[in-house]
Amino acid sequence: MPRLFSLLMLLCLTFNAHADSYITRLLNKPVPGGVAVVDLGPSATAPKATYQNRPVLVVKEQNNWLAIVGIALTVKPGTQRITSGGQNLPFVVGFKKYPEQHITLKNKSQVNPDPAQLKRIEGELAVQLKAYRSFSPNIPSNLLLDKPVNGPLSSKFGVRRFFNGEERNPHSGLDFAVGAGTPIKTPAAGKVILTGNYFFNGNTVFVDHGQGFISMFCHMSKIDVKVGDQLARGAVVGKVGSTGRATGPHMHWNISLNDARVDPAIFIGAFQP
Repeated sequence: MPRLFSLLMLLCLTFNAHADSYITRLLNKPVPGGVAVVDLGPSATAPKATYQNRPVLVVKEQNNWLAIVGIALTVKPGTQRITSGGQNLPFVVGFKKYPEQHITLKNKSQVNPDPAQLKRIEGELAVQLKAYRSFSPNIPSNLLLDKPVNGPLSSKFGVRRFFNGEERNPHSGLDFAVGAGTPIKTPAAGKVILTGNYFFNGNTVFVDHGQGFISMFCHMSKIDVKVGDQLARGAVVGKVGSTGRATGPHMHWNISLNDARVDPAIFIGAFQP
């Protein structure tokens, strides 16, 4: 009996060590638009994991492997599963209510584009989705990210947005209230995989931090990098502006994991349940 008790205590301590790991405490916010950290257990080699048929970021913490899963805003609360090593591993998505934001635009075409603009938007969307879905083998340099700019938040992630009274896609990133020309710095090392000037996003840069962990910056006044550039953490990618669908200068920052846009506040320690 004492031996059995000791074994049970060891198992409990092992489980708690995993459950209370640094990465889990930092990132495990399993709500729509959030992140789930799923324990994959120990392994001599890095395991692979998929969620909704897309590869998932996998990192090692001490002797344990963890899947860092992005949860899209469209996912309903309840049980979800990832696949790894022939097993279906469950995690539970909780409920989160996001606020509303009403915005008035003078340029009506940015609310209801004409046919030619719609064709442009469709083409640009395809290019950007391809970038979001890229998956490089590199391990991210850091998961606790730096803010791309120093300034107060002007719009949070997930806000339901109404332009001129008409509902459009929820806000897919964080907006920082900073002046035009403020340098934007990459929050982790990475490779520039896309730049462009787009109808809604204006001047835009995508940086791949590794394994489907991607930053997107948009509405920039100037782009200072090119596709293929390898950037160190803190490197300047461009300057704040108001290009595209924007009511004024600000810095918009997206984070994508396994092609799901998730709340960047999670990665800077500013997440609010």
